[in-house]
Amino acid sequence: MSADNKIDAKADDLKGKAKEAIGNATDDKDLEAEGKGDQAKGDLKQGVEKLKDAFKH
Repeated sequence: MSADNKIDAKADDLKGKAKEAIGNATDDKDLEAEGKGDQAKGDLKQGVEKLKDAFKH
């Protein structure tokens, strides 16, 4: 997993967790859903990079 892609995926995950927490605290369901989407995007990016790494070895 390249360092840039790993950092980008982790940033999406952390950003999503923050949005979800803020949305939950303020009862903003749209922001909460957006946060969950950002987390899913980060997870998907991590999965793709792990798959790439598996084929390199």
